[in-house]
Amino acid sequence: MSTIINTKLADHKGYKRLWMEGAKLTREGYRPGMRYDLEIKDTQVCLRICDSGKYKISKRERNGNVSPIIDLTAKELADIFDGIEMLRVAIKAGTIIVSAHHQHQQVKERVGRLLDKVTTGKPLKVCSLFHGGGILDKAVHQGLSEAGIASKLAIAVEIEGKYLDSSLRNNPELWDEDSLVVESPVQHVNLSRNPPQVDLLMGGIPCTGASKSGRSKNRLEFAESHEAAGAMFFTFLEFAKVLNPAMILIENVKDYLNTASMAVIRSVLATLGYQLHERVLDGCEFGVLEKRERLCVIAISEGVQGFDLDAVHPVRQKESCLGDILEDVAHDSPRWKSYTYLADKEERDKKAGKGFARQLLSEASESCGTIGRGYNKVRSTEPQLVHPTNPDLTRLFTPSEHCRVKGIPESVISGLSDTVAHEVLGQSVIFPMFQAVAKELGISISQWAMKATSSMPTEANAA
Repeated sequence: MSTIINTKLADHKGYKRLWMEGAKLTREGYRPGMRYDLEIKDTQVCLRICDSGKYKISKRERNGNVSPIIDLTAKELADIFDGIEMLRVAIKAGTIIVSAHHQHQQVKERVGRLLDKVTTGKPLKVCSLFHGGGILDKAVHQGLSEAGIASKLAIAVEIEGKYLDSSLRNNPELWDEDSLVVESPVQHVNLSRNPPQVDLLMGGIPCTGASKSGRSKNRLEFAESHEAAGAMFFTFLEFAKVLNPAMILIENVKDYLNTASMAVIRSVLATLGYQLHERVLDGCEFGVLEKRERLCVIAISEGVQGFDLDAVHPVRQKESCLGDILEDVAHDSPRWKSYTYLADKEERDKKAGKGFARQLLSEASESCGTIGRGYNKVRSTEPQLVHPTNPDLTRLFTPSEHCRVKGIPESVISGLSDTVAHEVLGQSVIFPMFQAVAKELGISISQWAMKATSSMPTEANAA
């Protein structure tokens, strides 16, 4: 028989204390009055029953029942388990082995792996979930690169083959010969077949059920009620547990901040040894014309210090107006159309008190609203440009203009139709926003690595 206890190393009167009591000891044959001694074995402490042992099993009597107690405050506990919060205690007849909990080993491994890569210049391995056309990845790659940190995709998972093809074709800097491309729903990916350990896990967890429009359209009471997207956060957390990244990046709509999903994410990642940083960022604040607010969450492993999400600042200067980014579209181009049905719908919505209104913009407009994934469907509340001379005509932004209002390099949509280009762009991110976040992250881990290595003892000092 055997018993496993996961317990914390407590403080007691200035000493580190390990306390065990009750039937779990009795079950393994430990009795009050027995003596035991300590044996230090690598990073473990072994308690062995022996007649001449230094320590004695005490007892507690309650309601006629006598329970054995092991109350250990030996100095060896503090020496071996310094800085370790959770312990694993394996109890067998005759021997008790105390070691660091496996979670501590995972933290130690991922921090050591990150330190080695940053100090040696090896590329960080990245896992990208809900990869899309790779725009978030490209922004993060560029920001890290500007901070002197190399990175490559180890795994990219995306359900739409056309988006993956676009990323493989248009973002060559993200990939190498070892990159694993997975065309699949993320929940169907098998994580049990020797998954690589990565340094950064990131993704925009689908927000269909979290956004106000998504809840309204799908008649959802909670974000988690959405049939397809509601449980995606659970799969994301499974990837975090298995891949053991040192850093995690999540982006989503700002409404995700107050969902039950986000509450679970905070709780689970804290339990796994991560410190979370959260901030709602706005596109106009970060140098683009689109007013797009997004929640940015950065989770960094315990043991990696220095990052401050509030210290992230823009890396790009915003244009003064839409005229600065517009293509030269002829006044008689077929792109200009009379969307009378949208004007009629707007009038009906106003009379019904729905509050929906068209976004009709000109070259002088200093910003535009959010452009979503279905932009090419010409939805009534997304931005359109009014014809310079005929107010009855309007047009959509071209894909290149869509790139520009989000600060996205136009190369990411090379070879795509207007429809697919708008899909890729509409579900992506404000590029310079996450470029700035990644740059600050890269700077902080470089500074952390420099301090960590400078404090290590040299061979001469160690000798």
